[in-house]
Amino acid sequence: MYGEAKKLHLIGEILKMENEAVLEEMETLISNSKLHAVGRKNFKDFAGIWSEQEADEMKRIIEESCEQINPDDWK
Repeated sequence: MYGEAKKLHLIGEILKMENEAVLEEMETLISNSKLHAVGRKNFKDFAGIWSEQEADEMKRIIEESCEQINPDDWK
């Protein structure tokens, strides 16, 4: 099966599916595939992809490492 026929087949299989865990995994897979799409992106395309906890951890890492100035590095 190619292209549209393959997509229609998958849609049919998804509609028959009753296992909630499998449906959630498929949803995650589809969402993740959109994150890695090739093409030009705007910064706003990335808004909301990190959880609040992930964003807080990144801020902490930046504060601990990037915002520290070592005067000896400039000699």
